[in-house]
Amino acid sequence: MESLGGRVIAIAGAGGNLGPTVVGRLASSGARLALGGRDKSPLDALAEDLGIEADTAAVDLLDADSARRWVEGIVERHGRMDALVHLVGGWRGGKPIEEAPLEDWDFLHGLLIRTVQHATQAFAPHLMTNGRGRFVIVSSSQAQAPTHTNAAYAAAKAGAEAWTLALADRFRGSGATANVIVIGTIVTPAMRDESPEKDFSSFTSAEEIAEAVAYLCSDAAASMNGQRITLRGGA
Repeated sequence: MESLGGRVIAIAGAGGNLGPTVVGRLASSGARLALGGRDKSPLDALAEDLGIEADTAAVDLLDADSARRWVEGIVERHGRMDALVHLVGGWRGGKPIEEAPLEDWDFLHGLLIRTVQHATQAFAPHLMTNGRGRFVIVSSSQAQAPTHTNAAYAAAKAGAEAWTLALADRFRGSGATANVIVIGTIVTPAMRDESPEKDFSSFTSAEEIAEAVAYLCSDAAASMNGQRITLRGGA
């Protein structure tokens, strides 16, 4: 298990499906966690359920000022910023491309691209001056192999990946890194408990994603910059 002892790691979208597994994994490695989401109360409940101490905050990453206030508050309270893990996610789709409502694109652009832009613009200066700062985003295989019923979602994920790879170029030579974890459909421990008879072998497990996040936040991944790590279960 990679040691993250003492590192201050912010997790955007920590209240989502991946949150409990990723938060638990990073906390078990000794990281000091700052959890951000639209609502603070679920983050407080998550920290209590996991039995950990965490810095929690209500953050609207569609608002650039909110993103900046978040990172400035973390640095003020903890004295440093070592990594940002972006778990903000969501989906709309399911219709053939000629029928797909373009309002889906507007929604997904904000959720999957604008949140990445605001977060990285706020955090990047701190990650670069850190000397070993880390940015990690969880993406989808749809970004590289889109299906026609997921056009807007795939395009938004591709945009977020491109932004992250451009950030990796900005980080080059600073010691900071930015990387993408590409996944298929997620299976969480809660999903397994709810459907013990279901075959999840083709899914990407939340535990595997959390391990990849921990690795990319560690010193062991110092040479990993601008990379896509693909985790697609048995698919």
